[in-house]
Amino acid sequence: MHPIVFHVFGFPIRAFGLMVAIAFLVGSHILTRLAARFGDDPKGDPARYSQITVWVVVGIILGARAMYVIVEVSRGSETGHEFLAHPWLMLAIWKGGLVMYGGLIGGVAGGMWCAKRLGVRAVHALDLGLVAGFIGQAIGRVGCLLVGDDFGKQVPERFQHLPFPITLHVPNPLPPESLFGAENAGKILWATEPMMSIKALIVAFIGWQILKHRRYAGQAALSMILSYAILRSSVEMLRGDTVRGVWFGGAVSTSQLISGVVGLIAIALMIKNRNTRNYLPDTHRKGETPGTSAPLATSTSTSTQTLTTTPEKPTGGPKKKS
Repeated sequence: MHPIVFHVFGFPIRAFGLMVAIAFLVGSHILTRLAARFGDDPKGDPARYSQITVWVVVGIILGARAMYVIVEVSRGSETGHEFLAHPWLMLAIWKGGLVMYGGLIGGVAGGMWCAKRLGVRAVHALDLGLVAGFIGQAIGRVGCLLVGDDFGKQVPERFQHLPFPITLHVPNPLPPESLFGAENAGKILWATEPMMSIKALIVAFIGWQILKHRRYAGQAALSMILSYAILRSSVEMLRGDTVRGVWFGGAVSTSQLISGVVGLIAIALMIKNRNTRNYLPDTHRKGETPGTSAPLATSTSTSTQTLTTTPEKPTGGPKKKS
């Protein structure tokens, strides 16, 4: 684990910040590629979506920090009391303290607001943005592993033989500024950081597959949100850090509570839209006009033949009226 990757003129370059920067660049690139493939205006949309990503990042930072402050104040923790006594500390993001779900909500809000200003269909942009965003999150979670953040519980002895990325061996001694905690030095923990990277890639893959065959704008986003809620709740059961916020004597984490609410909302909207069939420019077949179906093609040899019929000749002459 390497919290500090290297120094530039004596200034430390931290692993988490570096991976977040890489995640932003990769996610932005993927989003512009998706805009060129699925956008209403393949030539102009990539530039518009580049502007949207700026507001997505602003929303992620503000939302993630705001959610962290709300959780700590609600829990009545020592950190929450410090926020109330010294409100300016709420802005000290460099000291750590971000909640993913807050970032998700803030990023969606910022991105959709910018999309509307630019004349881009907001819900359509959400489908594309979440696919790119979850790929970016998979990269960003590598930064969590390098600094020792979001670590898992200590692994029971009967499971300690399992390899990485299921378990990980914490170094002893810990590198400077590691967040694993002295109590975990030399221990074997559940590798929740890489698990969350894998989870994000699974969610992005689900979104990508639905994006290619979606029946309405927002279908891919709802599927990704529901998938994320389920997978995030599962990984949370293996988390060992309490700074993320736990409730009811540690039985449930903040993310699990939010996952329950968000997952139910996604299910409700999916049921509501189960019969929706909206025309999407990016999904109809070439040569097909809105509201029509493309001609069916078969793979048999008869599909290439021209079928002709001759009208039947009437027999027996015209029928007399009775």
